[in-house]
Amino acid sequence: MPATITFDTLTDAHLDGALRLSQAVSWPHRREDWHLFLRLSRGVVALAGGKVVGTAQATPFGDVAMVNMIIVDAQMRSRGLGRQLMTRAMAGVDVPEWRLTATVEGLPLYEKLGFVATGSVLQHQGVPVRQAVPDGVDWAGDTDLAAIQVLDQQATGADRSSLIARLMHEARLVVIRKGPDLAGYACLRRFGRGDLVGPVVAEDSAMAQRLISFLMARSTAGFLRVDTTEEAGLAPWLMGQGLAAAGGGVSMRRGAATVPATSVQCFALAAQALG
Repeated sequence: MPATITFDTLTDAHLDGALRLSQAVSWPHRREDWHLFLRLSRGVVALAGGKVVGTAQATPFGDVAMVNMIIVDAQMRSRGLGRQLMTRAMAGVDVPEWRLTATVEGLPLYEKLGFVATGSVLQHQGVPVRQAVPDGVDWAGDTDLAAIQVLDQQATGADRSSLIARLMHEARLVVIRKGPDLAGYACLRRFGRGDLVGPVVAEDSAMAQRLISFLMARSTAGFLRVDTTEEAGLAPWLMGQGLAAAGGGVSMRRGAATVPATSVQCFALAAQALG
């Protein structure tokens, strides 16, 4: 007899079960990574006999929201559980635009729910070659927080102030200044197997490379990951720095597109779950 499925709000009490699900599909997320996402999001969990068998989260960023961490236990698939999880997670967040990063396996479901492909996410990782520390890059301070939040929204069209505030205190941020203003910023934090560089927001690819090179030189984890996009054009340079291509995903959107400002661009994601 099939197990009865119940749904509940995803809380810290479910994170061990959620971590088991992500490990089963070879995602590198640590429990700490799940915890960060959960603090920014509204999550839904599917339970069978008290066991976590599915998850989905919706992360609101102003007029944009990300739907993410959509995982269904292998033994519970082909029952429409993924669709139910997504629908329940998204129901609690009212925004004009939804975004997600899709796996190949998830594409059919997301297309049925009205999402359309908008680009490619490219994952690069490995042990970077030794870097010279570039000039003109400074560690960010608390007084830079508001300017970084504005710069990020100009690049992404999403109000990720809550994410940037957490990264300011839980990660390490660097900036490039133009007089009294900020022209670019980047973040280095622990994630998965080592360190992750992202977000990276800059005026052009040369500036993005300076920011990333600085953080490569400062990373002590050995293993480094950068999630970029095909549109950003950084992939050849990242491979030249020792970060091999390691798959990726498909950027998707549902609803009216939010048009970012054009003075800066997002060259690397905060995470595939967060854009």
